[in-house]
Amino acid sequence: MTTLLEKAFEKASQLPDVEQNALAKQLLEELEAEKKWGEAFAESEDVLDRFADEALEEHRQGKTRTLNVDEL
Repeated sequence: MTTLLEKAFEKASQLPDVEQNALAKQLLEELEAEKKWGEAFAESEDVLDRFADEALEEHRQGKTRTLNVDEL
């Protein structure tokens, strides 16, 4: 465990039980969400590579144009 995380847990341990539980619930939910994003991204890596290859090929073929953000 890092020093910063230890410090955060030390401060959190001084909170009332209800607030500790709320903080713990938020932390667990955030960790689970991060895990799901990581898994989803890992599964989509091949698809993203394919899309990037297709986009580059379309650019080489002159099928793209420069984006003018002022026109959005």
